[in-house]
Amino acid sequence: MKQIIILCSTTLLLAGCHIYKPYSRPETGVETDLLYGPGVATEDTVSIATLPWTELFTDSNLQSLIREGLENNTDLGIARLRVEEAEATLLSSRLAYLPTLSLNPQGQISSYDGAKADKTYNIAASASWEIDLFGRLTNAKRGARAALEGSHAYRQAVQTQLIATIANSYYNLLMLDCQLDISERTAESWAEILRTYEAKKAVGEATEAAVAQAKASKLNTEASVLTLWKQIRAQENSLSVLLGRIPGHIERSTLEAQQFPDTLAVGVPLQLLDCRPDVRQAEAALAQAFYNTNAARSAFYPSITLSGSAGWTNNNGAAIVNPGNWLLSAIGSLTQPLFNRGQNIANLRIAKARQEEALLSFRQSLLKAGNEVNDALAQWQTARLRLDIDQKQIEALRSAADNTAKLMEFSQSSSYLEVLSARQNLLQAELTEANDRFDKIQGVINLYHALGGGAE
Repeated sequence: MKQIIILCSTTLLLAGCHIYKPYSRPETGVETDLLYGPGVATEDTVSIATLPWTELFTDSNLQSLIREGLENNTDLGIARLRVEEAEATLLSSRLAYLPTLSLNPQGQISSYDGAKADKTYNIAASASWEIDLFGRLTNAKRGARAALEGSHAYRQAVQTQLIATIANSYYNLLMLDCQLDISERTAESWAEILRTYEAKKAVGEATEAAVAQAKASKLNTEASVLTLWKQIRAQENSLSVLLGRIPGHIERSTLEAQQFPDTLAVGVPLQLLDCRPDVRQAEAALAQAFYNTNAARSAFYPSITLSGSAGWTNNNGAAIVNPGNWLLSAIGSLTQPLFNRGQNIANLRIAKARQEEALLSFRQSLLKAGNEVNDALAQWQTARLRLDIDQKQIEALRSAADNTAKLMEFSQSSSYLEVLSARQNLLQAELTEANDRFDKIQGVINLYHALGGGAE
């Protein structure tokens, strides 16, 4: 009989060994070395994600805004509270290994048919301790630790997104300021042209149609100025809300004064697993699902609990002042589930399905990370090439606009339509250059974000 008990116990222990297995990263079917696609240099292990945001965004006004956002933003505050909740959950799972202690004093007075009252009391302390033989508490603790890691990753993801959004909004304001300056200067230029046309019309050298066309172009530019003012106010209000302040003016520099590195290192794709907070959050969720599956398996094995109590009791109706007698008890219980209407089986199936779901989410986060890096890098590279073309185009159009204006003023070889066309083309080219300059900066921000930058 003793050999049978030992054999059964050994079998249970061997069967339960796999529920103590720690999490290890599974195969995802994603080639991490190919996440950046062809043509991207990845020999260098250093990337811009390793730079603190203060070294990438050197504008002092922007740095003040980012610090204000990190301190006051409500989403980031909620993320910090989630970390505190996860820390408390982990502490609770660690304390589950300790026995529970309780004090249970009881007193009773009873009398039957007017007889003398009997007084009894029981002053005892009890303790209960669950032996974690089959890993229920261990997997709960490991799952809580994985949840804490996921909460830290979520907080960093919110912080990274917040920094990128503040920077993007700030540079968008600078772009709108630049476009507003261009439009205001263009409106002033059209006002001068209109005055010239009106003077030439007075002496019979210009037609009413030329004057009307110049006036329409001036009014159209002034309408664009008002539209840009509206967009600037809306962007300032949106950024103020993001910073947790009352909407108002945002102190800022100029778009031309911004300085960024001429070369951007992306590092090796494997760094995304450690730098990207959303990838780390997805893997933490996968680890938590892994331990939840192990906990569901442990429900098929017995639970062993040791309990006991000690104290004084007076069960003979003696006076309360009587110290009574010692009361001691010790109990060991083993509970083995036999039939629970398939609940444990269903729980295990649910846990396995959620683990597979978490694996797919982790795989998708890797693909998303590689895609965002590729898009941001292409955006930055394309914007750089467009800026070179924009500058050459502006030089040519500025020369053309000046020449046509002079020809219109001093001779009849140029018509007002040519002047109008040259001015409109120059305005559009300058606005496009401002937009491409912002697009290049936005590419830097998106690449920094896609690589997992934004840490303190």
